[in-house]
Amino acid sequence: MGNWIINHGLSAFILVVWMGINIFLFVYHYLLYDQQERFFYTRHILGSALAWARAPAAVLNFNCMLILLPVCRNLLSLIRGNFLCCARSVRNQLDKNLTFHKLVAYMIALMTAVHTIAHLFNLERYNNSRQGLYDNLNTELSELGDTPNETYLNPIRSTSTTPTYVAFTTIAGLTGVIITLALILMVTSSMEVIRRSYFEVFWYTHHLFIIFFAGLVFHGAGRIVRGIQSTDMPHNVSFCKDQPTNWGLIPECPIPQFAGGFPQTWKWVIAPMVLYLCERILRFIRYMQKVTYRKIVIHPSKVLELQLVKPGFKMAVGQYVFLNCPDISMLEWHPFTMTSAPEEDFFSVHIRVVGDWTEKLTSMVQKIPEGGQGPKISVDGPFGTASEDVFDYEVSMLVGCGIGVTPFASVLKSIWYKFKESNPTLRTRKIYFYWLCRETHAFEWFADLLQVLEQEMEERGMSNFLTYKLFLTGWDQSHVAYMKVHVDKETDVVTGLKQKTHYGRPNWDNEFAQIRSENPTSNIGTFLCGPEALAETLTKKCTKFSAIDPRGIKFYFNKENF
Repeated sequence: MGNWIINHGLSAFILVVWMGINIFLFVYHYLLYDQQERFFYTRHILGSALAWARAPAAVLNFNCMLILLPVCRNLLSLIRGNFLCCARSVRNQLDKNLTFHKLVAYMIALMTAVHTIAHLFNLERYNNSRQGLYDNLNTELSELGDTPNETYLNPIRSTSTTPTYVAFTTIAGLTGVIITLALILMVTSSMEVIRRSYFEVFWYTHHLFIIFFAGLVFHGAGRIVRGIQSTDMPHNVSFCKDQPTNWGLIPECPIPQFAGGFPQTWKWVIAPMVLYLCERILRFIRYMQKVTYRKIVIHPSKVLELQLVKPGFKMAVGQYVFLNCPDISMLEWHPFTMTSAPEEDFFSVHIRVVGDWTEKLTSMVQKIPEGGQGPKISVDGPFGTASEDVFDYEVSMLVGCGIGVTPFASVLKSIWYKFKESNPTLRTRKIYFYWLCRETHAFEWFADLLQVLEQEMEERGMSNFLTYKLFLTGWDQSHVAYMKVHVDKETDVVTGLKQKTHYGRPNWDNEFAQIRSENPTSNIGTFLCGPEALAETLTKKCTKFSAIDPRGIKFYFNKENF
């Protein structure tokens, strides 16, 4: 249990608090509209659907306040880097910003469904009541407002209309339809299969959030849910409810005055909307800043390397940037982890050529004459990630899959630069590096860096500082036959490194057991840039191999998220 708390305790606490606030808001507002005397006559027309419509609305306000905060990346980077109170466990939660963003989105989708269905029943009840299909009190309540100096309770003011017509002609109805359609498009286009195969569809559709929030702010302006308004001549509901024909005729029963509540949503969302607007303004400023190419390399493994220079640009290891190429699209920004080290006078990204945007960019740079500048490119960032904390641990375990090795390229380069100093100051005393690739070409661009590190460590007598293992997960019999022929070579036939390439996938139980035996009392940071399936596996292993004894070894899991 203690091991589980190490990696999941704070996440679970935040989840419980968030869910508790949601439950409280739902129950509180449900009971408010279900029991408060002010809404007695409204409940008489609408029944329980009134409370079922208003309770989700309160939950929606809360979650719409939260939904933008996890994607205010500059705000998160500020919290991560500039606040001394931001402990390691808190920074770990910042790396789960997109997970929380999705969780809040699911809650918004659920509450929108409940809110919409309940209001569809409400419209039907309002319309039927206006046409006199229910009891006498319903009819009297619906006819209020037909004569001068009366306020109305039923927002449907005609006996010859339909709920559909009302839904598309009132402020509340029309904005409700618009924001619901926008939400449906945003949620469906965010599915994993759409984001991976048709990223542009996801990207453009997700910007419907502008329409969503605009509609949300105006949605309550119609004030269709109305309750009894306090006046100098109070209307005694318990006494007057059974004699609507006497309303206005006896002192105890003046004609009730009704009013809708003042719109509240804007109060919830104005602050995050301003924060997000600042994010976009900052992005525009960065969009206008000049970026020049230092070097362009197209590797055989369908990986494009861009070395870029931007005045005033400062980075930390493992951080990422968003790139925009106006010649492809002025609106699309794509995230890429930087592979350069902070000690270098440029920053670089390695881009796997997959998808329309990367293919177009590669096609454009291939046509550039040698030494020429590439297409105009804009850079937003850098932004913080989990990999920034690599040097905060005594021992770090780095796991990269395919192009997911990029944050660790930055880490290893920085180590190399630190060791070039006469007296390097480094808290980390041991790094275990694992790289899983499906094809041999993927090793090509990164093997040179590992060779340099191998040589540097040997010259300094620190060959034990870096332990790395490369795994070729996609291989056939021709690879095996070739490996057997060259088995006696001093260096690996695939990478040219002294460490031989492994075929197949790692046995993580064996790897964790070995690390635990070599570092029995250390805090070990486990960092992954790879798929969710592997993240689940490594999370379980971190829990399994952490010692129960507080003085024993502890594995802390960290994952890159964009």
